[in-house]
Amino acid sequence: MSVLVVGISHNSAPVALLERVALDGDGVHKLIHDAAACEHVNEVTVISTCNRLEIYADVDRFHGSVEDVSRLLVDRAGETTEGMLPHLYVHYDDGAVSHLFQVAAGLDSMAVGEGQILGQTREALRLGQELGTVGSALNVLFQQALRVGKRSRAETDIDRAAPSLVTAALERSDAAVGDLGGKRVLVVGAGAMAGLATATVTRLGAAEVTVVNRSEDRAARLAAEYAARPAPLTDLATELGAADVVIACAGATGVLVTLEMVVAARSDDRPLSIIDLALPHDVDPAVTALPGVTLINLADLAADLHQSEAGREVEEVRLIVTQEVAAFLAARRQASVTPTVVALRSMATSVVDAEMERLVHRLPDLDDAVRAEMLHTIRRVADKLLHQPTVRVKELANETGAVSYAAALAELFALDPEAVDAVTRPEGLA
Repeated sequence: MSVLVVGISHNSAPVALLERVALDGDGVHKLIHDAAACEHVNEVTVISTCNRLEIYADVDRFHGSVEDVSRLLVDRAGETTEGMLPHLYVHYDDGAVSHLFQVAAGLDSMAVGEGQILGQTREALRLGQELGTVGSALNVLFQQALRVGKRSRAETDIDRAAPSLVTAALERSDAAVGDLGGKRVLVVGAGAMAGLATATVTRLGAAEVTVVNRSEDRAARLAAEYAARPAPLTDLATELGAADVVIACAGATGVLVTLEMVVAARSDDRPLSIIDLALPHDVDPAVTALPGVTLINLADLAADLHQSEAGREVEEVRLIVTQEVAAFLAARRQASVTPTVVALRSMATSVVDAEMERLVHRLPDLDDAVRAEMLHTIRRVADKLLHQPTVRVKELANETGAVSYAAALAELFALDPEAVDAVTRPEGLA
Protein backbone atom coordinates (compact mmCIF):
# COMPACT_ATOMS: atom_id res chain seq x y z
CA MET A 1 0.00 0.00 0.00
CA SER A 2 1.29 3.42 -1.01
CA VAL A 3 -1.01 6.25 0.02
CA LEU A 4 -1.09 9.57 -1.80
CA VAL A 5 -2.80 12.71 -0.50
CA VAL A 6 -3.29 15.77 -2.69
CA GLY A 7 -5.19 18.61 -1.06
CA ILE A 8 -5.92 22.26 -0.52
CA SER A 9 -7.02 23.84 2.76
CA HIS A 10 -7.15 27.00 4.85
CA ASN A 11 -3.49 26.38 5.66
CA SER A 12 -2.42 26.56 2.01
CA ALA A 13 -4.88 28.83 0.22
CA PRO A 14 -6.96 31.98 0.71
CA VAL A 15 -10.71 31.65 1.28
CA ALA A 16 -11.43 33.04 -2.19
CA LEU A 17 -9.59 30.11 -3.79
CA LEU A 18 -11.20 27.58 -1.44
CA GLU A 19 -14.58 28.87 -2.58
CA ARG A 20 -13.71 28.05 -6.17
CA VAL A 21 -12.92 24.41 -5.39
CA ALA A 22 -15.81 23.90 -2.94
CA LEU A 23 -18.01 20.93 -3.81
CA ASP A 24 -21.60 19.93 -3.13
CA GLY A 25 -22.58 16.28 -2.70
CA ASP A 26 -22.77 15.58 -6.42
CA GLY A 27 -19.43 17.28 -6.94
CA VAL A 28 -17.74 15.07 -4.35
CA HIS A 29 -19.16 11.97 -6.07
CA LYS A 30 -17.83 13.14 -9.43
CA LEU A 31 -14.40 13.95 -8.03
CA ILE A 32 -14.13 10.47 -6.51
CA HIS A 33 -15.13 8.82 -9.77
CA ASP A 34 -12.71 11.00 -11.76
CA ALA A 35 -9.85 10.17 -9.38
CA ALA A 36 -10.71 6.45 -9.47
CA ALA A 37 -10.39 6.60 -13.27
CA CYS A 38 -6.77 7.81 -13.07
CA GLU A 39 -4.32 5.26 -14.42
CA HIS A 40 -2.27 4.46 -11.31
CA VAL A 41 -5.03 4.81 -8.69
CA ASN A 42 -6.29 1.60 -7.05
CA GLU A 43 -8.54 3.05 -4.32
CA VAL A 44 -9.73 6.58 -3.58
CA THR A 45 -11.98 8.77 -1.46
CA VAL A 46 -12.32 12.48 -0.68
CA ILE A 47 -12.54 14.56 2.50
CA SER A 48 -14.54 17.70 1.68
CA THR A 49 -15.27 20.36 4.32
CA CYS A 50 -15.84 24.10 4.42
CA ASN A 51 -12.09 24.70 4.59
CA ARG A 52 -10.42 21.70 2.97
CA LEU A 53 -10.63 19.43 -0.06
CA GLU A 54 -8.36 16.38 0.02
CA ILE A 55 -8.08 13.37 -2.27
CA TYR A 56 -6.79 10.17 -0.60
CA ALA A 57 -5.67 7.44 -2.96
CA ASP A 58 -3.93 4.08 -2.80
CA VAL A 59 -1.58 4.17 -5.80
CA ASP A 60 0.93 1.84 -7.44
CA ARG A 61 3.14 4.66 -8.70
CA PHE A 62 3.89 8.12 -7.30
CA HIS A 63 4.93 9.93 -10.46
CA GLY A 64 2.01 9.92 -12.81
CA SER A 65 -0.59 9.46 -10.10
CA VAL A 66 0.31 12.72 -8.37
CA GLU A 67 0.17 14.56 -11.69
CA ASP A 68 -3.23 13.11 -12.63
CA VAL A 69 -4.78 13.66 -9.20
CA SER A 70 -3.41 17.22 -8.88
CA ARG A 71 -4.83 18.04 -12.31
CA LEU A 72 -8.34 17.30 -11.01
CA LEU A 73 -8.05 20.05 -8.39
CA VAL A 74 -6.38 22.47 -10.81
CA ASP A 75 -9.23 22.00 -13.28
CA ARG A 76 -11.82 22.41 -10.53
CA ALA A 77 -10.35 25.79 -9.56
CA GLY A 78 -10.29 27.03 -13.15
CA GLU A 79 -6.74 28.17 -12.46
CA THR A 80 -3.50 27.76 -14.34
CA THR A 81 -1.22 25.01 -13.12
CA GLU A 82 1.42 27.57 -12.17
CA GLY A 83 -1.12 29.59 -10.20
CA MET A 84 -2.65 26.62 -8.41
CA LEU A 85 0.32 24.42 -7.51
CA PRO A 86 1.69 26.73 -4.76
CA HIS A 87 -1.61 26.21 -2.91
CA LEU A 88 -1.69 22.41 -3.18
CA TYR A 89 0.08 20.06 -0.80
CA VAL A 90 1.16 16.49 -1.42
CA HIS A 91 1.86 13.77 1.16
CA TYR A 92 3.01 10.29 0.23
CA ASP A 93 3.11 6.98 2.05
CA ASP A 94 4.32 7.53 5.67
CA GLY A 95 3.69 11.27 5.36
CA ALA A 96 0.16 10.62 4.10
CA VAL A 97 -0.60 8.39 7.09
CA SER A 98 0.68 11.07 9.48
CA HIS A 99 -1.35 13.79 7.75
CA LEU A 100 -4.64 11.86 7.92
CA PHE A 101 -4.13 11.05 11.60
CA GLN A 102 -3.48 14.74 12.33
CA VAL A 103 -6.60 15.71 10.39
CA ALA A 104 -8.78 13.21 12.25
CA ALA A 105 -7.35 14.34 15.60
CA GLY A 106 -8.26 17.95 14.80
CA LEU A 107 -4.67 19.23 14.72
CA ASP A 108 -5.00 20.50 11.14
CA SER A 109 -8.38 22.19 11.58
CA MET A 110 -9.01 25.93 11.41
CA ALA A 111 -10.36 25.60 14.94
CA VAL A 112 -7.79 23.23 16.45
CA GLY A 113 -9.45 20.26 18.10
CA GLU A 114 -12.92 20.81 16.67
CA GLY A 115 -14.99 17.65 16.59
CA GLN A 116 -16.76 17.99 13.23
CA ILE A 117 -13.73 16.75 11.28
CA LEU A 118 -14.08 13.30 12.84
CA GLY A 119 -17.55 12.95 11.39
CA GLN A 120 -16.35 14.29 8.05
CA THR A 121 -13.53 11.71 8.00
CA ARG A 122 -16.06 8.99 8.76
CA GLU A 123 -18.26 10.27 5.94
CA ALA A 124 -15.34 10.11 3.49
CA LEU A 125 -14.83 6.45 4.38
CA ARG A 126 -18.56 5.67 4.14
CA LEU A 127 -18.89 7.39 0.77
CA GLY A 128 -15.88 5.59 -0.69
CA GLN A 129 -17.28 2.27 0.50
CA GLU A 130 -20.69 3.10 -0.95
CA LEU A 131 -19.21 4.05 -4.32
CA GLY A 132 -16.96 0.99 -4.34
CA THR A 133 -13.75 3.01 -4.56
CA VAL A 134 -12.42 2.13 -1.09
CA GLY A 135 -10.85 -1.29 -0.65
CA SER A 136 -8.85 -2.94 2.10
CA ALA A 137 -5.93 -0.47 2.02
CA LEU A 138 -7.89 2.76 2.59
CA ASN A 139 -10.41 1.01 4.82
CA VAL A 140 -7.68 -0.04 7.26
CA LEU A 141 -6.09 3.42 7.12
CA PHE A 142 -9.32 5.37 7.70
CA GLN A 143 -10.56 3.04 10.41
CA GLN A 144 -7.31 3.60 12.29
CA ALA A 145 -7.55 7.37 11.72
CA LEU A 146 -11.02 7.36 13.28
CA ARG A 147 -9.65 5.48 16.30
CA VAL A 148 -6.86 8.06 16.61
CA GLY A 149 -9.40 10.88 16.53
CA LYS A 150 -11.54 9.23 19.20
CA ARG A 151 -8.53 8.48 21.39
CA SER A 152 -7.30 12.08 21.13
CA ARG A 153 -10.62 13.40 22.37
CA ALA A 154 -11.09 10.73 25.02
CA GLU A 155 -7.64 11.14 26.59
CA THR A 156 -7.24 14.95 26.32
CA ASP A 157 -9.38 18.07 26.54
CA ILE A 158 -8.46 19.19 23.02
CA ASP A 159 -12.09 19.60 21.91
CA ARG A 160 -12.88 21.79 24.92
CA ALA A 161 -9.62 23.75 24.99
CA ALA A 162 -9.93 25.19 21.47
CA PRO A 163 -12.93 27.22 20.21
CA SER A 164 -15.20 26.00 17.43
CA LEU A 165 -15.77 28.19 14.39
CA VAL A 166 -19.21 29.07 15.74
CA THR A 167 -17.87 29.99 19.19
CA ALA A 168 -15.08 32.10 17.71
CA ALA A 169 -17.55 33.89 15.44
CA LEU A 170 -19.94 34.61 18.31
CA GLU A 171 -17.09 36.03 20.38
CA ARG A 172 -16.47 38.49 17.56
CA SER A 173 -20.20 39.15 17.28
CA ASP A 174 -20.42 40.18 20.95
CA ALA A 175 -18.61 43.41 20.12
CA ALA A 176 -21.35 44.34 17.64
CA VAL A 177 -24.60 43.26 19.32
CA GLY A 178 -23.60 42.29 22.85
CA ASP A 179 -24.33 39.10 24.76
CA LEU A 180 -26.73 36.60 23.15
CA GLY A 181 -29.03 36.66 26.16
CA GLY A 182 -32.37 38.04 24.99
CA LYS A 183 -31.34 38.14 21.35
CA ARG A 184 -33.10 36.61 18.34
CA VAL A 185 -30.90 34.37 16.21
CA LEU A 186 -31.55 33.24 12.66
CA VAL A 187 -29.70 30.12 11.42
CA VAL A 188 -29.62 29.62 7.65
CA GLY A 189 -29.04 25.97 6.75
CA ALA A 190 -29.69 22.61 8.40
CA GLY A 191 -26.44 20.67 7.97
CA ALA A 192 -23.75 19.77 10.49
CA MET A 193 -22.49 23.35 10.89
CA ALA A 194 -26.05 24.64 11.29
CA GLY A 195 -26.65 22.00 13.95
CA LEU A 196 -23.55 23.13 15.83
CA ALA A 197 -24.64 26.77 15.51
CA THR A 198 -28.15 26.04 16.78
CA ALA A 199 -26.84 24.04 19.72
CA THR A 200 -24.31 26.76 20.63
CA VAL A 201 -26.69 29.74 20.56
CA THR A 202 -29.30 27.76 22.49
CA ARG A 203 -26.73 26.92 25.16
CA LEU A 204 -25.65 30.58 25.33
CA GLY A 205 -29.20 31.72 26.10
CA ALA A 206 -30.58 33.18 22.88
CA ALA A 207 -34.18 34.27 23.44
CA GLU A 208 -35.44 32.87 20.15
CA VAL A 209 -33.77 30.70 17.49
CA THR A 210 -35.20 30.28 13.99
CA VAL A 211 -33.89 27.72 11.48
CA VAL A 212 -34.42 28.50 7.78
CA ASN A 213 -33.62 25.91 5.13
CA ARG A 214 -34.54 25.00 1.57
CA SER A 215 -35.75 21.60 2.82
CA GLU A 216 -38.52 22.38 5.32
CA ASP A 217 -38.38 18.83 6.75
CA ARG A 218 -34.68 19.18 7.64
CA ALA A 219 -35.31 22.61 9.15
CA ALA A 220 -38.14 21.16 11.24
CA ARG A 221 -36.00 18.25 12.49
CA LEU A 222 -33.13 20.52 13.53
CA ALA A 223 -35.46 23.06 15.14
CA ALA A 224 -37.29 20.37 17.10
CA GLU A 225 -34.03 19.09 18.55
CA TYR A 226 -33.29 22.46 20.20
CA ALA A 227 -36.80 23.88 20.75
CA ALA A 228 -36.22 26.35 17.93
CA ARG A 229 -38.69 27.52 15.29
CA PRO A 230 -38.46 26.26 11.68
CA ALA A 231 -39.22 28.42 8.65
CA PRO A 232 -39.04 27.88 4.88
CA LEU A 233 -36.32 29.52 2.80
CA THR A 234 -39.01 31.64 1.09
CA ASP A 235 -39.47 33.47 4.44
CA LEU A 236 -35.77 34.39 4.67
CA ALA A 237 -36.33 38.11 3.95
CA THR A 238 -39.04 38.34 6.62
CA GLU A 239 -36.98 36.45 9.20
CA LEU A 240 -34.01 38.76 8.57
CA GLY A 241 -36.10 41.70 9.71
CA ALA A 242 -36.61 40.16 13.15
CA ALA A 243 -33.08 38.88 13.77
CA ASP A 244 -30.27 40.35 15.85
CA VAL A 245 -27.74 37.70 14.80
CA VAL A 246 -27.70 35.74 11.54
CA ILE A 247 -25.56 32.61 11.15
CA ALA A 248 -25.42 31.49 7.51
CA CYS A 249 -23.98 28.05 6.82
CA ALA A 250 -25.97 26.58 3.95
CA GLY A 251 -23.08 26.58 1.44
CA ALA A 252 -25.53 26.81 -1.45
CA THR A 253 -24.61 27.69 -5.01
CA GLY A 254 -25.05 31.44 -5.20
CA VAL A 255 -25.64 34.07 -2.55
CA LEU A 256 -28.67 33.54 -0.30
CA VAL A 257 -28.52 36.73 1.75
CA THR A 258 -28.28 39.61 -0.72
CA LEU A 259 -27.62 43.29 -0.10
CA GLU A 260 -31.10 44.17 -1.33
CA MET A 261 -32.67 41.62 1.01
CA VAL A 262 -30.90 43.03 4.06
CA VAL A 263 -31.77 46.63 3.11
CA ALA A 264 -35.45 45.74 2.67
CA ALA A 265 -35.55 43.78 5.94
CA ARG A 266 -34.19 46.58 8.14
CA SER A 267 -36.44 49.41 9.21
CA ASP A 268 -33.87 51.00 11.52
CA ASP A 269 -30.15 51.12 12.19
CA ARG A 270 -30.17 48.74 15.15
CA PRO A 271 -27.07 46.51 15.27
CA LEU A 272 -27.17 43.36 13.14
CA SER A 273 -24.40 40.79 13.20
CA ILE A 274 -24.17 38.43 10.22
CA ILE A 275 -21.86 35.42 10.50
CA ASP A 276 -21.09 33.69 7.20
CA LEU A 277 -19.60 30.23 7.78
CA ALA A 278 -20.42 28.87 4.33
CA LEU A 279 -18.15 27.96 1.47
CA PRO A 280 -19.07 29.20 -1.12
CA HIS A 281 -20.26 32.18 0.92
CA ASP A 282 -24.00 32.65 1.57
CA VAL A 283 -23.88 36.40 2.22
CA ASP A 284 -23.17 39.27 -0.16
CA PRO A 285 -20.00 40.95 1.17
CA ALA A 286 -21.51 44.33 0.22
CA VAL A 287 -23.75 44.23 3.34
CA THR A 288 -20.79 45.59 5.32
CA ALA A 289 -21.52 48.99 3.78
CA LEU A 290 -24.87 49.20 5.61
CA PRO A 291 -25.00 51.19 8.88
CA GLY A 292 -25.08 48.95 11.94
CA VAL A 293 -24.33 45.75 10.01
CA THR A 294 -21.28 43.67 10.93
CA LEU A 295 -20.21 40.78 8.69
CA ILE A 296 -17.95 38.04 10.07
CA ASN A 297 -16.68 35.46 7.59
CA LEU A 298 -14.23 32.57 7.39
CA ALA A 299 -11.34 34.80 6.38
CA ASP A 300 -11.78 36.83 9.60
CA LEU A 301 -11.98 33.70 11.72
CA ALA A 302 -8.91 32.15 10.13
CA ALA A 303 -6.83 35.06 11.40
CA ASP A 304 -8.36 34.84 14.88
CA LEU A 305 -8.02 31.08 15.26
CA HIS A 306 -4.47 31.09 13.98
CA GLN A 307 -3.57 33.09 17.06
CA SER A 308 -5.42 30.82 19.50
CA GLU A 309 -3.61 27.91 21.11
CA ALA A 310 -4.78 24.92 23.07
CA GLY A 311 -1.32 24.67 24.64
CA ARG A 312 -0.77 21.51 26.66
CA GLU A 313 -3.71 19.71 25.03
CA VAL A 314 -2.23 20.18 21.55
CA GLU A 315 1.08 18.73 22.67
CA GLU A 316 -0.70 15.75 24.23
CA VAL A 317 -2.57 15.08 21.00
CA ARG A 318 0.62 15.43 18.97
CA LEU A 319 2.21 12.75 21.16
CA ILE A 320 -0.79 10.46 20.64
CA VAL A 321 -0.63 10.97 16.87
CA THR A 322 3.12 10.27 16.84
CA GLN A 323 2.60 7.03 18.78
CA GLU A 324 -0.27 5.93 16.55
CA VAL A 325 1.60 6.68 13.33
CA ALA A 326 4.62 4.67 14.52
CA ALA A 327 2.40 1.74 15.55
CA PHE A 328 0.46 1.79 12.27
CA LEU A 329 3.59 1.89 10.13
CA ALA A 330 5.21 -0.91 12.15
CA ALA A 331 2.12 -3.09 11.75
CA ARG A 332 1.98 -2.30 8.05
CA ARG A 333 5.63 -3.22 7.56
CA GLN A 334 5.15 -6.50 9.41
CA ALA A 335 2.05 -7.23 7.36
CA SER A 336 4.01 -6.60 4.17
CA VAL A 337 6.28 -9.61 4.87
CA THR A 338 3.45 -11.96 5.79
CA PRO A 339 2.72 -13.06 2.18
CA THR A 340 6.40 -13.97 1.72
CA VAL A 341 6.51 -15.91 4.99
CA VAL A 342 3.29 -17.76 4.11
CA ALA A 343 4.63 -18.57 0.63
CA LEU A 344 7.91 -19.82 2.13
CA ARG A 345 6.16 -22.13 4.58
CA SER A 346 3.87 -23.34 1.82
CA MET A 347 6.90 -24.16 -0.33
CA ALA A 348 8.49 -26.05 2.58
CA THR A 349 5.30 -28.07 3.09
CA SER A 350 5.25 -28.95 -0.60
CA VAL A 351 8.89 -30.10 -0.48
CA VAL A 352 8.26 -32.27 2.60
CA ASP A 353 5.13 -33.82 1.04
CA ALA A 354 6.95 -34.51 -2.23
CA GLU A 355 9.90 -36.15 -0.46
CA MET A 356 7.62 -38.27 1.69
CA GLU A 357 5.72 -39.41 -1.38
CA ARG A 358 9.01 -40.37 -3.04
CA LEU A 359 10.10 -42.27 0.09
CA VAL A 360 6.81 -44.17 0.24
CA HIS A 361 7.25 -45.27 -3.35
CA ARG A 362 10.79 -46.50 -2.61
CA LEU A 363 9.76 -48.23 0.65
CA PRO A 364 6.23 -49.49 0.10
CA ASP A 365 6.37 -51.82 3.08
CA LEU A 366 6.78 -49.04 5.63
CA ASP A 367 4.54 -49.44 8.68
CA ASP A 368 1.81 -46.73 8.88
CA ALA A 369 2.92 -45.71 12.35
CA VAL A 370 6.55 -45.41 11.24
CA ARG A 371 5.50 -43.46 8.16
CA ALA A 372 3.49 -41.03 10.30
CA GLU A 373 6.36 -40.57 12.73
CA MET A 374 8.79 -39.91 9.88
CA LEU A 375 6.46 -37.31 8.36
CA HIS A 376 6.03 -35.61 11.73
CA THR A 377 9.82 -35.53 12.26
CA ILE A 378 10.59 -34.12 8.82
CA ARG A 379 7.97 -31.39 9.24
CA ARG A 380 9.42 -30.46 12.64
CA VAL A 381 12.88 -30.18 11.09
CA ALA A 382 11.53 -27.93 8.32
CA ASP A 383 9.65 -25.78 10.83
CA LYS A 384 12.73 -25.37 13.02
CA LEU A 385 14.91 -24.44 10.05
CA LEU A 386 12.40 -21.78 8.95
CA HIS A 387 11.52 -20.45 12.40
CA GLN A 388 14.48 -18.11 12.93
CA PRO A 389 14.50 -16.61 9.39
CA THR A 390 10.77 -15.85 9.54
CA VAL A 391 10.98 -14.33 13.03
CA ARG A 392 13.95 -12.19 12.05
CA VAL A 393 12.40 -10.97 8.80
CA LYS A 394 9.39 -9.67 10.76
CA GLU A 395 11.70 -7.94 13.24
CA LEU A 396 13.85 -6.45 10.49
CA ALA A 397 10.75 -5.18 8.68
CA ASN A 398 10.38 -2.60 11.48
CA GLU A 399 13.77 -1.10 10.72
CA THR A 400 13.77 1.86 8.37
CA GLY A 401 15.94 1.76 5.31
CA ALA A 402 16.01 0.88 1.67
CA VAL A 403 16.40 -2.88 2.16
CA SER A 404 13.29 -4.98 1.54
CA TYR A 405 13.85 -8.03 3.70
CA ALA A 406 10.75 -9.70 2.29
CA ALA A 407 12.18 -9.34 -1.21
CA ALA A 408 15.54 -10.68 0.00
CA LEU A 409 13.85 -13.71 1.57
CA ALA A 410 11.92 -14.39 -1.61
CA GLU A 411 15.13 -14.13 -3.65
CA LEU A 412 17.16 -16.38 -1.35
CA PHE A 413 14.57 -19.15 -1.41
CA ALA A 414 13.65 -18.61 -5.08
CA LEU A 415 9.96 -18.15 -4.21
CA ASP A 416 7.54 -17.93 -7.10
CA PRO A 417 6.26 -14.27 -7.26
CA GLU A 418 2.84 -15.61 -8.24
CA ALA A 419 2.74 -17.66 -5.04
CA VAL A 420 3.51 -14.57 -2.95
CA ASP A 421 0.90 -12.47 -4.77
CA ALA A 422 -1.71 -15.18 -4.36
CA VAL A 423 -1.56 -14.79 -0.56
CA THR A 424 -2.83 -11.20 -0.74
CA ARG A 425 -5.02 -11.52 -3.83
CA PRO A 426 -8.73 -10.98 -2.98
CA GLU A 427 -10.73 -14.19 -3.11
CA GLY A 428 -12.27 -14.80 -6.49
CA LEU A 429 -9.76 -12.69 -8.43
CA ALA A 430 -7.39 -14.38 -10.84
